Amino acid sequence: MRPFGSLRSHGAGVLRPEHADQTVSLAGWVARRRDHGGVVFLDLRDRSGVVQVVIEPSAGPALDVAHTLRSEFVVGVRGTVRLRPADKVNADLPTGEIEVTAQRVEVLSGSVTPPFPLDDDAEADEVLRLTHRYVDLRRPRVAQALKVRAQIVSVMRRVMEANGFIDVETPILTKSTPEGARDFLVPARLQPGSFYALPQSPQLFKQLLMVGGIERYYQIARCFRDEDLRADRQPEFTQLDLEASFVTEEDIYELLEDLFATLWEEVLGERLPTPFPRLTFEEAMRRYGSDKPDRRFGLELADIGKVFAGSDVAIFRGALDAGGAVLAVRLPRGGGLTRRELDEMVEFARRRGARGLAWGVFEKGGELRSPLAKRMAPEEIDGLRTETGAEPGDAVFLAAGPLRQAQELLGAVRLELARRCDLVSEGQWDFLWIVEPPMFEWSEEEGRWTAMHHPFTMPSEQFVDDLAADPGRVTARAFDIVLNGTELATGSIRIHDPALQTQVFDLLGIREQEAKERFGFLLRGLSYGAPPHGGIAPGLDRIVMLMTGSRSLRDVIAFPKTQTGGDPMTAAPSQVEAGQLHELGLTINLPERDNQRSPR
Repeated sequence: MRPFGSLRSHGAGVLRPEHADQTVSLAGWVARRRDHGGVVFLDLRDRSGVVQVVIEPSAGPALDVAHTLRSEFVVGVRGTVRLRPADKVNADLPTGEIEVTAQRVEVLSGSVTPPFPLDDDAEADEVLRLTHRYVDLRRPRVAQALKVRAQIVSVMRRVMEANGFIDVETPILTKSTPEGARDFLVPARLQPGSFYALPQSPQLFKQLLMVGGIERYYQIARCFRDEDLRADRQPEFTQLDLEASFVTEEDIYELLEDLFATLWEEVLGERLPTPFPRLTFEEAMRRYGSDKPDRRFGLELADIGKVFAGSDVAIFRGALDAGGAVLAVRLPRGGGLTRRELDEMVEFARRRGARGLAWGVFEKGGELRSPLAKRMAPEEIDGLRTETGAEPGDAVFLAAGPLRQAQELLGAVRLELARRCDLVSEGQWDFLWIVEPPMFEWSEEEGRWTAMHHPFTMPSEQFVDDLAADPGRVTARAFDIVLNGTELATGSIRIHDPALQTQVFDLLGIREQEAKERFGFLLRGLSYGAPPHGGIAPGLDRIVMLMTGSRSLRDVIAFPKTQTGGDPMTAAPSQVEAGQLHELGLTINLPERDNQRSPR
């Protein structure tokens, strides 16, 4: 990295034996100081890395300054690069073969004592780290994640432009069209009582860009969703947003596979096999109990309903009589789990809202050790062994109930077993396309059909002419790309016929007048000769998180929010002055308990 600025000639981390005998100017932070009285050693850190600086008695005033230095002081150093003696080489440091003997040391800025150690292996409370994020960013792991993030964005732009896509900015202040997550609203001062919304995605604008003949659009887009947070969610996030005209699913698959293969090779130095495997949504649920399965450790689900069709085990028979299912997952060598560990898995299922989870262990003699064993007929035990492929020493876990509930429960169980039993090796990259998901899903709470993906997704061709006959059977021309059990991107071929779009709105309970109010601009646009088009939006934050091995999105975003949506550093969100509210025509009317809260 070529240094920028007149205060230094080199980055601290780029110095090597070939720089020996050169006079250099450095500037950075004191990562560590070791004062031996007559000699002071500094570990000087900047963005490029760390180098050892030696201040000897011959340096005169520089040694006096060095005695006053503390951790995280910002200093300028002028000195000469020299080779370290062979027995003093630090093999753990890229600059470990050399050191800089200082002739001049200047304090550029002092520092109070940091609120936590800046070593990667030092534990620090996350809220404390985020409160002092400007200090946390100096930690090597955090700084490296941001460097990798920048490299990923650079590669993304190069791949997109090489494929003829152009970067187009779409509005941040837009119309609220709630469908799914909540919008963040922004009051419009010049139109009292009206609000903008921050975009959950540029979805409608990029479709209209296709109507406008742009044909290939991309954007590193900032998006906003007012939803409950998890380790892999943030209220504001970034995605590579793209849309293309005159394409099919195959075109998007090929483009994304090229993008990810290029990213992994250039950033991580690893080759990904392409094309990526594909599973239909239904097959993924049947085999793994998830529409974003982690396949690195096996543990596929088995349908054992026929084994217990006439069973005396009430929970199994009741589920089957009600049209549900009995499913199982086998854990090889799971017989080594203690009774307490087996019971913990049952409790894990209950915490997820399940009535329970059955388990069994096949002993060496072939008998089944299980709380339900006495109620199982011998042929049921044999059938369970056959259908799951269980061998002596294996454990099996069984779930009964409505099909989707049983699948999702065992999908969660297999992930928990993999975590507890350490079944996943590091460095595995399992990319997977999930295709042909349901177009609609029924919401018991709302008493209507809702869009599984979003309402602008094209239904599969065989259902286009008769969507209303059985909406639950309709599949969509949508697709997700999954890596190691994490969804990286969701995309689809879009509806480009305004009549079909209106029909889908109607099925979703969005009647004609409401559709015009919320999506009239889209429907008008589609009526002016809209080309067939489709797109996808890989989540940048999740990609960086996985590529750097980080534990959460907060580790790869410069200034993230906590799980409560707050920013401890700036104390946002915060109250505003009454005058600002008056100017916007707003009043605050909080519930009584909220009125008692002290402002953050």
